[in-house]
Amino acid sequence: MAEVNLYRYRRLVIVVRADPVICGHSVEARNLAEAALLRGFEDVRIVTWPIDRLEASGLPLKPLEHLLPYSPGITVERPGPVGDYRVVDGRYTGGVVGRLVELFTDGVPTVCLSLYLTPHTIAVQEAVTAARRTGLPVDVLTIAEAVGSDITNVVRTAVTEHRYGAAAHVLATYLASDCCLAVSHYTKEVIVAAAEEVDAGLGTSFAAQCAERVGISYPALDVASYLGHDPLEGREVLTRRGLPGGPYVLFLSRLTDAKGVPDLVAGYERSGIAGRARLVIAGRGPQEERIKELAAASPLADHISVLTDVDDEEKPFLMAGALAFCLPTLPRPEFIETFGIALVEKMLAGGGPVITTTTGGVPEAVGDTAMIVPVQDPDAIAEALRRAVDMSDDERSAWEDRARGYALQFDRAVVLDRMLEQALSPAPASPRRR
Repeated sequence: MAEVNLYRYRRLVIVVRADPVICGHSVEARNLAEAALLRGFEDVRIVTWPIDRLEASGLPLKPLEHLLPYSPGITVERPGPVGDYRVVDGRYTGGVVGRLVELFTDGVPTVCLSLYLTPHTIAVQEAVTAARRTGLPVDVLTIAEAVGSDITNVVRTAVTEHRYGAAAHVLATYLASDCCLAVSHYTKEVIVAAAEEVDAGLGTSFAAQCAERVGISYPALDVASYLGHDPLEGREVLTRRGLPGGPYVLFLSRLTDAKGVPDLVAGYERSGIAGRARLVIAGRGPQEERIKELAAASPLADHISVLTDVDDEEKPFLMAGALAFCLPTLPRPEFIETFGIALVEKMLAGGGPVITTTTGGVPEAVGDTAMIVPVQDPDAIAEALRRAVDMSDDERSAWEDRARGYALQFDRAVVLDRMLEQALSPAPASPRRR
């Protein structure tokens, strides 16, 4: 039964790159939508992009036939483009803006959350401006959540190219939101640092505004879906994947340069554990063909599996069955891990310890519950893998319990409550770093 909605807002609209996109914030949007139902919102909508547009984008996508359904009460809208070939760009954004104007002017008090500033927050602010100019009643509270790639992929690129107007557009639109959030303290630091660069180029005051106004909202996870799984179902998943009772080390994330898979493969080769545990690399992304080639060329190729079709239902079982989960993420100009959702999912699912780095916001995701290795250090990865494989059952259970206890704070209902509390405060303040 839904809890009583303590807020006067009856609708939640989330604007995001949603399923089938393989992205932690696609998962976060789903989780916040489900939590909103539990919190008594009468109408929950995810506004996103048409499937054919996503397929043409080059983004890593899940197999459509394996997408999990949303709960009744959640509507996924994929507005079509506006205009024809003479509109060179912005046709799909026009569709999103138009649909938002309709939602903002139909008389229903609405909270609108945008994940990613470009183009989602920009679309929301365009829609708010247009809606208010209609003269119709508008009752909407806007929340903009920035992720690291908003800055590294857009603002920093614009500053490097001395295109300060483009950077100013993103920051000004962000700050036009009623509530500005970042997915970690690290992300806020990145935002403020980038804003300082824009200020130096334009003489603006974006950095001070960001420092004062940006709050923290960690990604929302469906904690319950990672707890209490049926062991029999888990064995069936592992058998189907060719891992029936065989020990393995797992990597499961997007296959991109920033995730450190070559370092993991090199560490596995040096660890000497191949006779005791396989290496399973799972995910999709722009580097998947290169990763397959890397695995095939390894002297331990017979001990390495690359899976590019893992669905959401299988993921918790693969995580829970692993002797260790290794994500040796590293900073790249185009991407820095701003939190580490996959790490928290693994911590909730159980199994052996997490092995990772201190890149970006990862320390906020794992606390003191993970084995930490230096960036781009295969020898350190090899040592951590040996240590994980050599653990006694009691030691492995202790790591598991500590990690899960820390990860429970990221439950989707808790995160939504904190997000709304910040949005409804007169001046949202940034929580102190843990």
